[in-house]
Amino acid sequence: MKAVIMAGGRGTRLGPYTALFPKPLMPLGEGMPVLELLLRQLRAAGVTEVILAVNHLHHLLRAFFGDGERLGVKITYSLEDEPLGTAGPLGAVLEEAGDRFFVTNGDLLTTLDFAAMLQVHDASHADATVASFRREVKIDFGLLETDGAMRMTGYIEKPSYPHLVSMGCYLLRREAIRPFVAPGQYLDMPDLMRAMVAAGQHVHCHAPECRWLDIGRPDDYAAAQELFLTSREVFLPSPG
Repeated sequence: MKAVIMAGGRGTRLGPYTALFPKPLMPLGEGMPVLELLLRQLRAAGVTEVILAVNHLHHLLRAFFGDGERLGVKITYSLEDEPLGTAGPLGAVLEEAGDRFFVTNGDLLTTLDFAAMLQVHDASHADATVASFRREVKIDFGLLETDGAMRMTGYIEKPSYPHLVSMGCYLLRREAIRPFVAPGQYLDMPDLMRAMVAAGQHVHCHAPECRWLDIGRPDDYAAAQELFLTSREVFLPSPG
């Protein structure tokens, strides 16, 4: 099983840290970068080969991970001359990725069971499977409902709405995405998913019970470090 990891972003929301380090190298604790944790999780799920799509400060990623032997996976690198979006790099590695393969963001921090996601993908015969997280979006104000003449018809105090959000992890069938990607062509993953749905392909949303953290902002990153230090076994249940 193979995986493509998008590790080329600049991580501007985490500045100034990411001026010196690529975001996937940001440490969680005990010297372990978030990308190393992800690689260990993928290896435990049966992934043996990983392609890192790199750009920003890529030499630091190469220096740290090398060929992946230390982590028990084979790592190769695909260098973008310019940013290609969250799906565009697939165009250059499609033939090497395998018949079906994981695609993840390089800063993914989750307890998602990747092996279970693969089983769901195969059982549903999906062309693509999106790892999804149930999140409540809270409105911090009283919500007014009105009719066309602006007469109030309802008043909801600080409502919450449940949504499914993408975790930044996907399982893709190579032949299903082939019509939509090309080497050097910019493409974001939401546009790829919309194009597949418009073409009548089966895009499955997998929403298991798990933890997922967005570490894009300094406060969220600090919270992720604390969670990892206090609950390391949740993310890495086996020695690693």
